[in-house]
Formats: sequence, structure tokens, C-alpha cells
Amino acid sequence: MRTALVIGSGLIGTSAALALSQRGVVVHLADHDPEQARTAAALGAGTDEAPEGPVDLAIVAAPPAHVAAVLADAMRRGAARGYIDVASVKGGPRRELEALGLDLSAYIGTHPMSGREKSGPLAATGDLFEGRPWVLTPTRDTDTEVLNLVLELVSHCRAVPVVMDADAHDRAVALISHMPHLVSSMVAARLENAEEAAVRLCGQGIRDVTRIAASDPRMWIDILSANPGPVADLLTDVSADLDETVRALRALQSSDEDKRREGATGIEAMLRRGNAGQVRVPGKHGSAPRAYEVVAVLIDDQPGQLARIFADAGMAGVNIEDVRIEHATGQQAGLVQLMVEPKAVPVLTAALRERGWALRQ
Repeated sequence: MRTALVIGSGLIGTSAALALSQRGVVVHLADHDPEQARTAAALGAGTDEAPEGPVDLAIVAAPPAHVAAVLADAMRRGAARGYIDVASVKGGPRRELEALGLDLSAYIGTHPMSGREKSGPLAATGDLFEGRPWVLTPTRDTDTEVLNLVLELVSHCRAVPVVMDADAHDRAVALISHMPHLVSSMVAARLENAEEAAVRLCGQGIRDVTRIAASDPRMWIDILSANPGPVADLLTDVSADLDETVRALRALQSSDEDKRREGATGIEAMLRRGNAGQVRVPGKHGSAPRAYEVVAVLIDDQPGQLARIFADAGMAGVNIEDVRIEHATGQQAGLVQLMVEPKAVPVLTAALRERGWALRQ
């Protein structure tokens, strides 16, 4: 691939353009808002000048509701040898293009499974897709040359190609992305009018559950409007679980010992189902989840503290698999939770104590 046209200079489009430009591909940027394209160009993602002729690959990074129209326009004017979109739903846009009577042999619907809560070109990075799945939904009619171009794109972005049926993809993202986002928003909504004294007690648990609720509602209206059925089906199941959980909690309030026992059994069953589902979430680099142990370190909220901890762990020959930070309420201090292999715990704790760190048991 020598040339590409990225139509849509938001987070995903600009990130793909940055990755391609860094690998020597000449990238042309276009957007319904020219200022967005100019911003992306200023970041080094390419040029906002139109290409003189057809490029190798056109990448449509428009909202799902507009994908088919933007693709149809590009295909009718012969903008490229191959065409893809990167929207988070795949079945709808393909059916819209088929209804328009377009030849789809040069088109593949794709979805890079990566993103951020922030949007726009200023949030983009050239390594956004590194190590992340990038779903491709080719059909029997897909041209082999176009498939190869798309695989080259995924390689340039250092992502991992995953081939799926378009409708199967839409059901999958409803389960692992769209439905959880709505549930996160519902939990976060409970905080809107909560008493300030209660909100000040928020810890890492509520931050984890509500993090994705910070995303742009306008973007999510576009996404959910393109995939409402599968999301509604899943929320129906969640609603049934909520009803059962509420009944079990009410039973725990009863003065009848048998009802309390029944309520406890119901809550335990739900929690265990949650355990069983959570362990299926892929671990580091998409591999099977592994059990890590936590080494908790008390730190002051000062520059360089994390760097020192990581440096000391490195000197001890210990790899930090993951890290979490809990900030102390009302204090300039926090608790850093270092996730490491179980066999590394004695080595790391000894090394950190020797270097003066305060550890929490």
C-alpha cells in the first residue's frame, strides 16, 4: 500500500492515519469539517489536500448512520481500489450498500476493537490499535487484492486481524461493548443527585464500573441506533437478572429465617455466575486470564513516585503485569496495587522494603 484516503478525522480515523503515515504511506485526509482534517494533518497524520487520482485504500471513519452514504459517494467517484469502514456495527451498512445496488467486491466492513473515552483528532495516537483485535467481515464476493490491502493496513497498525460474519460481529459487540456501556451509564446516573457525602466516599470500584460512562452521548446514540435489537435483547436478560436479585434482597429483609436463607442462596448464585463470566474475559495480550497477586505500596502524591517504584521493581528483576492506583480521600496520598506473578511476590516485597517503601499487607 502506497496511498490511502481517510474520510473522517476523529479519534479512529486520525489514529489509523498516524499509524500509516509513520510507516511511509501517503495519507490524504478528508472530513465534513475541514478544520478537523487540518488539525489531523498538523499532528502528522497526512495531508488535507485531495489526492490527484484513485488511492490504494479508502478508509471511512464516519458515524454508523452515515457510513453507507459516505462509502457510496466514494465508490461512485472511484476514489480507491479498495474500501473499508471502521464503524462499530457491520451488518447494517452492508445491507444499505447492497440496497443501493453497488458492487461490493472492493469493500470490506471492519471494526478495530480499540478506542478511548475522548474523541476527536487531538485524542488520536499512532499506537491506538497495537495488539488489539481488528475485525474483518469479508464475504465470498470480496476481491482477494482488497483483502490483502486491508490485512496490510491492520499490520501497519500492529493490530490482530479477526475474521467474522457481520451479523455475528454485531451480536458480539452488543454483548461486550454496547450493553455494558448502557449499564455503566445507568450506574453512573445514580450518582447525579446523590448526596455529596456519599459521592466523596467513591473508591476504585465505582470508578471502574462508571469509567466508560464518560464517553460522548452523541457518538453513542449513533452506535446504538445502528445496533438496537441485539442490545435490547441483552438488556432484557439483564432486567430479568435484576428482578431476581431484587427479590432475593427483599427476602434477606424478611423476619422469616427460611426466606432469608432463600434470599442468600439467590444472591450467592448471581455472584457465582458473575465469577464464572468474569474468568472468561481474556487476560494480558488476549491470552487466557492468569491469576496475579497484589503487592500494595503506599505512596505520596508527588512527581516521580511511580517511576521510582517501576525502576525498583525492574532492578529486582520483577515484571509488573498490571497496576491500579487508589487515591486516598482528602489526602495527598494513594495506594499503588502492583499485579505480579505469585512467585515474584517475595522478591518484590523484599526489594521494595529494602528501598524504603511502605507496604500494606
